[in-house]
Amino acid sequence: MAEDKITEEEISNLVDRFYAKVQVDPEIGPIFNEKIEDWPAHLALLKNFWSTVMLTTGRYKGDPMMTHLQLPLEPSHFNRWLELFAETAKEVMAPNHAAIIITKSERIAGNFKAGIAYQRSNLSQPNL
Repeated sequence: MAEDKITEEEISNLVDRFYAKVQVDPEIGPIFNEKIEDWPAHLALLKNFWSTVMLTTGRYKGDPMMTHLQLPLEPSHFNRWLELFAETAKEVMAPNHAAIIITKSERIAGNFKAGIAYQRSNLSQPNL
C-alpha cells in the first residue's frame, strides 16, 4: 500500500530535526560538531543515505562503516543517538513509519557497534 511507504519529505524532515538535536546534545554533539565542517552538505548526504536505505533510491554512494570507524565512538554514544533518533521519528512521522525507520536504525547501529568492536579487538591483539 502506497500510504505505508515513507516519503522523501518525511526523511528530509526527520534528518533536519534529528541533527538539530544532535548538534546541541551534550553527549554526542561534540563528536559530530568536531568532525563535520559543513552541516548543510552533511545533511544532504544523510538524506541520500536514508533515502537509499528506506526507499532503495541508490543515491548514497559512500561507506558509512568506514566513516564511523574513524570516530571516537563508544556504545553509550550509539545508545544516545538511537534515543534521540527514536524520539524525533515519533515526533515527525506517522507511528507506523516511525516504527519502521526506528527498527532500521537499530539494526544499522548494531552493525556499526559490532564493526567498531571487531576493529578495536583486532587492533589490540599483538601480531603473531
